Amino acid sequence: MAVDYLVIVVYLAGMLAMGWWGMRRAKSKSEFLVAGRRLGPAMYSGTMAAIVLGGASTIGGVGLGYQYGLSGAWMVFTIGLGLLALSVFFSARIARLKVYTVSEMLDLRYGGRAGVISGLVMWAYTLMLAVTSTIAYATIFDVLFDMNRTLAIVLGGSIVVAYSTLGGMWSITLTDMVQFVVKTIGVLLLLLPVAVVKAGGFSEMKAQLPTGYFDPLGIGGETIFTYVLIYTFGMLIGQDIWQRVFTARSDRTARWGGTVAGTYCLAYAVAGAVIGTAAKVLYPNLASADDAFATIVKDELPMGVRGLVLAAALAAVMSTSSGALIACATVANNDIWARLRGIVRTEGEQHDEVKGNRAFILLMGLAVIATAIALNDVVQALTVAYNLLVGGLLVPILGGLLWKRGTAQGALASVAVGGLAVIGLMAAYGILANEPVYYGLLASLAAYVAVSLATRPTDAAVLAAWRERLAGRAPEPGTSSETVSEQVPAAQ
Repeated sequence: MAVDYLVIVVYLAGMLAMGWWGMRRAKSKSEFLVAGRRLGPAMYSGTMAAIVLGGASTIGGVGLGYQYGLSGAWMVFTIGLGLLALSVFFSARIARLKVYTVSEMLDLRYGGRAGVISGLVMWAYTLMLAVTSTIAYATIFDVLFDMNRTLAIVLGGSIVVAYSTLGGMWSITLTDMVQFVVKTIGVLLLLLPVAVVKAGGFSEMKAQLPTGYFDPLGIGGETIFTYVLIYTFGMLIGQDIWQRVFTARSDRTARWGGTVAGTYCLAYAVAGAVIGTAAKVLYPNLASADDAFATIVKDELPMGVRGLVLAAALAAVMSTSSGALIACATVANNDIWARLRGIVRTEGEQHDEVKGNRAFILLMGLAVIATAIALNDVVQALTVAYNLLVGGLLVPILGGLLWKRGTAQGALASVAVGGLAVIGLMAAYGILANEPVYYGLLASLAAYVAVSLATRPTDAAVLAAWRERLAGRAPEPGTSSETVSEQVPAAQ
């Protein structure tokens, strides 16, 4: 394993080095939180694909393939569909808003009264997303070094917190681009063909496994529908995803770059399911389906290649973890802490804002590591986060983008009713049940429409300012024309 260890150590050292390099570029709030809104198509596509394809998509996607066959691709496939929908229908408008958080968008649209409540919901979602990604380090480092769970979480989490704190979105963008390349080589170009060949090819796989393993709908229609509600809609409104949209240098980059990334996700979904299906042929009696990825990598790949593929799994986890971490810190600082303290930032405070956001990344990172060590049931934690996100925020966000009659009162009612309904239904039906997100979403929609129609329309001045931002005619707050003219060319 010496060569494999060397590959992993070089990879981790490279991540820290990029964090240090990113620190030299992140000199303003915009540079630190959204990479100066200057990413070109190539870098935007790679980093967007990296953040949405995390440990759940890699290790979990292979596990679903092991358990259900080709239909196990549906979880990651719905993530890709969500990214495609976001890119084609909404990303251009989102990019033109020139905001930093989803809650800022809600304030712009509804007149400044929805930020703290929506920020709390979004903060809980991003925190749990970061926690569940951090827990996945334990699985990978256990395969690599037979490492204690707590030590593995501290080691992996500390590296992500270090490079994220140093350079913010610039460091995360650079590391995500490397992680995208490593995942592509490790999973698509190496593990996929090796797994199929070792399993005897598709003809042998069909001969060895039940026909249900090759049924595209074998996982069940209700499960697929739930994936669409949670993951496809979750992609449309998550702060971690929106914050990447904010990095695009233009609405065209956001639209086409995101479309490329979404298409890549669809291919990645199929690859994971095929690898899992091949693993079922090779190891039909594994104790847990989630062990399929680590087992096939450890037993079937030669040294060096094995290290690269394990680095790919590590890359998948790190990209999601770092993206969720900076999203969590951005929401905590800008949507919750700043509002509660009544801070009004002025143009001369950009450097201080970098320090403040850097401190919040460090603080949230320590909280994520501590929570990951204490938490056992990741699936339940992530389900709670996504149920709250979709049940509480989907309707007011999409309503604000699509329906001009929606009001601040309707948005607040939607968040409150949807969130409380989801919590109550999870208590009644169980956290992993499908009903909470179904009925919670319907309750949120009913409250939004009813209260909006029963209250006065949004002030015309607010809507006029909103339309100016949507059209891209309003400058980013705190950015002067002189500052814009001094920006360096966009990153490609």
